[in-house]
Amino acid sequence: MIIYPAIDLKNGRCVRLYQGDFEQETVVNPDPLSQAKSFEKTGAKALHIVDLDGALSGDLTNFRVIEAMLKMLTIPVQVGGGIRSIEQIEAYLTIGVSRVIIGSKAVEDPDFVKEAVQKYGDKIAVGIDAKEGLVATRGWLTVSDQHYLDVATAMEKLGVKTIIFTDISKDGTLLGPNLEQLAAIQKQVPTVQIIASGGISSREDLEQVKALNVYGVISGKALYNGNITMKDVVEVGR
Repeated sequence: MIIYPAIDLKNGRCVRLYQGDFEQETVVNPDPLSQAKSFEKTGAKALHIVDLDGALSGDLTNFRVIEAMLKMLTIPVQVGGGIRSIEQIEAYLTIGVSRVIIGSKAVEDPDFVKEAVQKYGDKIAVGIDAKEGLVATRGWLTVSDQHYLDVATAMEKLGVKTIIFTDISKDGTLLGPNLEQLAAIQKQVPTVQIIASGGISSREDLEQVKALNVYGVISGKALYNGNITMKDVVEVGR
Protein backbone atom coordinates (compact mmCIF):
# COMPACT_ATOMS: atom_id res chain seq x y z
CA MET A 1 0.00 0.00 0.00
CA ILE A 2 1.29 3.44 -0.92
CA ILE A 3 0.84 6.04 1.81
CA TYR A 4 0.65 9.55 0.39
CA PRO A 5 1.50 12.48 2.66
CA ALA A 6 -0.87 15.29 1.67
CA ILE A 7 0.04 18.88 0.88
CA ASP A 8 -3.00 21.13 0.49
CA LEU A 9 -2.09 24.50 -1.02
CA LYS A 10 -3.95 27.74 -0.31
CA ASN A 11 -2.42 31.12 -1.08
CA GLY A 12 0.90 29.37 -1.67
CA ARG A 13 1.03 27.84 1.81
CA CYS A 14 0.41 24.34 3.22
CA VAL A 15 -2.89 24.31 5.08
CA ARG A 16 -5.33 21.82 6.56
CA LEU A 17 -9.09 22.26 6.44
CA TYR A 18 -11.71 20.79 8.77
CA GLN A 19 -14.33 18.79 6.83
CA GLY A 20 -13.39 20.73 3.72
CA ASP A 21 -14.49 24.06 5.24
CA PHE A 22 -12.45 26.90 3.74
CA GLU A 23 -13.30 29.03 6.78
CA GLN A 24 -11.66 26.48 9.10
CA GLU A 25 -8.09 26.42 7.88
CA THR A 26 -4.86 25.92 9.78
CA VAL A 27 -1.54 26.87 8.21
CA VAL A 28 0.74 23.89 8.85
CA ASN A 29 3.75 25.19 6.94
CA PRO A 30 4.11 28.51 5.11
CA ASP A 31 6.81 26.92 2.92
CA PRO A 32 5.42 24.03 0.82
CA LEU A 33 8.79 23.39 -0.83
CA SER A 34 10.48 22.60 2.48
CA GLN A 35 7.48 20.48 3.49
CA ALA A 36 7.62 18.43 0.30
CA LYS A 37 11.37 17.91 0.62
CA SER A 38 10.97 16.90 4.26
CA PHE A 39 8.40 14.23 3.36
CA GLU A 40 10.70 12.84 0.67
CA LYS A 41 13.78 12.86 2.92
CA THR A 42 11.95 10.96 5.66
CA GLY A 43 10.82 8.16 3.38
CA ALA A 44 7.67 9.12 1.47
CA LYS A 45 7.30 7.08 -1.73
CA ALA A 46 4.86 9.56 -3.32
CA LEU A 47 3.01 12.81 -2.54
CA HIS A 48 -0.59 13.95 -2.91
CA ILE A 49 -0.98 17.67 -3.68
CA VAL A 50 -4.24 19.61 -3.86
CA ASP A 51 -4.59 23.16 -5.16
CA LEU A 52 -7.44 24.31 -2.91
CA ASP A 53 -7.61 27.73 -4.58
CA GLY A 54 -7.90 25.97 -7.92
CA ALA A 55 -10.69 23.75 -6.63
CA LEU A 56 -12.77 26.89 -6.12
CA SER A 57 -11.68 28.94 -9.13
CA GLY A 58 -11.09 26.29 -11.79
CA ASP A 59 -7.67 27.83 -12.46
CA LEU A 60 -4.24 26.35 -11.79
CA THR A 61 -3.70 28.96 -9.08
CA ASN A 62 -0.72 27.31 -7.38
CA PHE A 63 0.84 25.97 -10.59
CA ARG A 64 4.20 27.74 -10.12
CA VAL A 65 4.50 26.50 -6.54
CA ILE A 66 3.81 22.94 -7.66
CA GLU A 67 6.28 23.28 -10.53
CA ALA A 68 8.98 24.43 -8.10
CA MET A 69 8.22 21.47 -5.81
CA LEU A 70 8.53 18.99 -8.67
CA LYS A 71 11.94 20.38 -9.64
CA MET A 72 13.19 19.46 -6.15
CA LEU A 73 11.60 16.02 -5.85
CA THR A 74 12.44 12.61 -7.27
CA ILE A 75 9.32 10.76 -6.02
CA PRO A 76 6.01 10.62 -7.96
CA VAL A 77 3.48 13.37 -7.30
CA GLN A 78 -0.26 13.30 -7.97
CA VAL A 79 -2.10 16.62 -8.20
CA GLY A 80 -5.74 17.68 -8.09
CA GLY A 81 -7.82 20.79 -7.60
CA GLY A 82 -9.59 22.76 -10.31
CA ILE A 83 -8.89 20.50 -13.31
CA ARG A 84 -11.43 21.61 -15.91
CA SER A 85 -9.65 21.22 -19.28
CA ILE A 86 -7.35 19.01 -21.32
CA GLU A 87 -4.93 21.96 -21.49
CA GLN A 88 -4.64 22.01 -17.70
CA ILE A 89 -3.93 18.27 -17.61
CA GLU A 90 -1.30 18.74 -20.32
CA ALA A 91 0.31 21.58 -18.35
CA TYR A 92 0.68 19.43 -15.24
CA LEU A 93 1.99 16.39 -17.11
CA THR A 94 4.51 18.58 -18.93
CA ILE A 95 6.11 19.69 -15.65
CA GLY A 96 6.38 16.10 -14.41
CA VAL A 97 3.19 15.38 -12.47
CA SER A 98 2.73 11.60 -12.56
CA ARG A 99 -1.05 11.53 -12.10
CA VAL A 100 -3.67 14.26 -12.54
CA ILE A 101 -6.86 14.04 -10.49
CA ILE A 102 -10.16 15.13 -12.01
CA GLY A 103 -12.74 15.98 -9.36
CA SER A 104 -15.87 18.08 -9.90
CA LYS A 105 -15.60 17.93 -13.67
CA ALA A 106 -15.82 14.11 -13.59
CA VAL A 107 -19.30 14.29 -12.08
CA GLU A 108 -20.46 17.20 -14.25
CA ASP A 109 -18.98 16.07 -17.56
CA PRO A 110 -18.15 12.32 -17.87
CA ASP A 111 -17.27 12.83 -21.55
CA PHE A 112 -14.34 14.97 -20.40
CA VAL A 113 -13.05 12.03 -18.33
CA LYS A 114 -13.49 9.72 -21.31
CA GLU A 115 -11.43 12.06 -23.51
CA ALA A 116 -8.74 12.45 -20.84
CA VAL A 117 -8.44 8.70 -20.26
CA GLN A 118 -8.28 7.99 -23.99
CA LYS A 119 -5.47 10.53 -24.31
CA TYR A 120 -3.47 9.95 -21.11
CA GLY A 121 -4.47 6.50 -19.82
CA ASP A 122 -3.50 5.72 -16.25
CA LYS A 123 -2.04 9.20 -15.73
CA ILE A 124 -5.66 10.21 -15.04
CA ALA A 125 -7.34 9.63 -11.68
CA VAL A 126 -10.79 10.66 -10.50
CA GLY A 127 -11.50 12.11 -7.08
CA ILE A 128 -14.84 11.09 -5.61
CA ASP A 129 -15.70 13.12 -2.52
CA ALA A 130 -18.82 12.00 -0.67
CA LYS A 131 -20.98 13.54 2.01
CA GLU A 132 -23.41 11.01 3.54
CA GLY A 133 -22.92 8.90 0.42
CA LEU A 134 -23.64 11.69 -2.09
CA VAL A 135 -20.91 13.18 -4.26
CA ALA A 136 -19.87 16.78 -3.55
CA THR A 137 -18.26 19.12 -6.06
CA ARG A 138 -16.78 22.63 -6.46
CA GLY A 139 -14.48 22.57 -3.46
CA TRP A 140 -17.13 20.51 -1.63
CA LEU A 141 -19.50 23.46 -1.59
CA THR A 142 -22.15 21.72 -3.73
CA VAL A 143 -23.65 18.29 -2.95
CA SER A 144 -25.08 16.45 -5.96
CA ASP A 145 -27.83 13.81 -6.03
CA GLN A 146 -25.41 11.15 -7.29
CA HIS A 147 -24.39 8.26 -5.05
CA TYR A 148 -20.65 7.67 -4.79
CA LEU A 149 -20.92 4.00 -5.86
CA ASP A 150 -22.87 4.94 -8.99
CA VAL A 151 -20.23 7.52 -9.93
CA ALA A 152 -17.45 4.98 -9.25
CA THR A 153 -19.16 2.46 -11.54
CA ALA A 154 -19.51 5.06 -14.30
CA MET A 155 -15.82 5.97 -14.00
CA GLU A 156 -14.75 2.32 -14.18
CA LYS A 157 -16.76 1.93 -17.39
CA LEU A 158 -14.90 4.94 -18.85
CA GLY A 159 -11.58 3.21 -18.21
CA VAL A 160 -10.47 5.12 -15.13
CA LYS A 161 -7.81 3.08 -13.30
CA THR A 162 -7.45 5.10 -10.07
CA ILE A 163 -10.08 6.65 -7.79
CA ILE A 164 -9.29 8.78 -4.74
CA PHE A 165 -12.23 8.36 -2.40
CA THR A 166 -12.84 10.87 0.39
CA ASP A 167 -15.53 10.81 3.05
CA ILE A 168 -15.85 14.57 3.63
CA SER A 169 -17.42 14.12 7.05
CA LYS A 170 -14.17 12.44 8.15
CA ASP A 171 -11.69 14.78 6.48
CA GLY A 172 -9.47 16.64 8.94
CA THR A 173 -11.38 15.26 11.94
CA LEU A 174 -8.97 12.49 13.07
CA LEU A 175 -12.05 10.35 13.75
CA GLY A 176 -10.85 7.37 11.73
CA PRO A 177 -11.58 6.44 8.11
CA ASN A 178 -14.96 5.26 6.82
CA LEU A 179 -14.00 1.60 6.47
CA GLU A 180 -17.52 0.56 5.47
CA GLN A 181 -17.67 2.92 2.50
CA LEU A 182 -14.11 2.04 1.52
CA ALA A 183 -14.91 -1.67 1.51
CA ALA A 184 -18.04 -0.97 -0.55
CA ILE A 185 -16.26 1.03 -3.25
CA GLN A 186 -13.42 -1.50 -3.37
CA LYS A 187 -15.97 -4.25 -4.02
CA GLN A 188 -18.00 -2.15 -6.48
CA VAL A 189 -15.13 -1.38 -8.88
CA PRO A 190 -12.65 -4.29 -8.66
CA THR A 191 -10.59 -3.17 -11.68
CA VAL A 192 -9.87 0.26 -10.16
CA GLN A 193 -7.07 1.21 -7.75
CA ILE A 194 -8.69 2.84 -4.71
CA ILE A 195 -6.82 5.48 -2.72
CA ALA A 196 -8.49 6.23 0.62
CA SER A 197 -8.66 9.73 2.06
CA GLY A 198 -10.19 11.32 5.14
CA GLY A 199 -10.14 10.64 8.87
CA ILE A 200 -6.79 8.86 9.21
CA SER A 201 -5.76 9.42 12.83
CA SER A 202 -3.28 6.72 13.81
CA ARG A 203 -1.00 3.92 12.72
CA GLU A 204 -3.85 1.55 13.55
CA ASP A 205 -6.05 3.36 11.02
CA LEU A 206 -3.37 2.90 8.37
CA GLU A 207 -3.20 -0.81 9.17
CA GLN A 208 -7.00 -1.18 9.05
CA VAL A 209 -7.13 0.45 5.63
CA LYS A 210 -4.26 -1.73 4.44
CA ALA A 211 -6.23 -4.81 5.54
CA LEU A 212 -8.91 -3.85 2.98
CA ASN A 213 -6.28 -4.33 0.24
CA VAL A 214 -6.75 -0.84 -1.15
CA TYR A 215 -4.02 0.53 -3.39
CA GLY A 216 -3.18 3.57 -1.29
CA VAL A 217 -4.13 5.95 1.51
CA ILE A 218 -3.65 9.69 2.02
CA SER A 219 -2.63 11.15 5.36
CA GLY A 220 -2.67 14.85 6.13
CA LYS A 221 -3.57 16.25 9.52
CA ALA A 222 -2.38 13.19 11.49
CA LEU A 223 1.09 13.60 10.00
CA TYR A 224 1.26 17.31 10.70
CA ASN A 225 0.23 17.01 14.34
CA GLY A 226 2.34 13.93 15.06
CA ASN A 227 -0.41 11.31 15.50
CA ILE A 228 1.35 9.46 12.69
CA THR A 229 5.09 9.61 12.07
CA MET A 230 6.94 9.16 8.82
CA LYS A 231 8.39 6.03 10.46
CA ASP A 232 4.81 4.68 10.60
CA VAL A 233 4.32 5.64 6.94
CA VAL A 234 7.44 3.77 5.88
CA GLU A 235 6.78 0.69 7.99
CA VAL A 236 3.05 0.25 7.29
CA GLY A 237 3.47 1.02 3.61
CA ARG A 238 6.25 -1.55 3.26
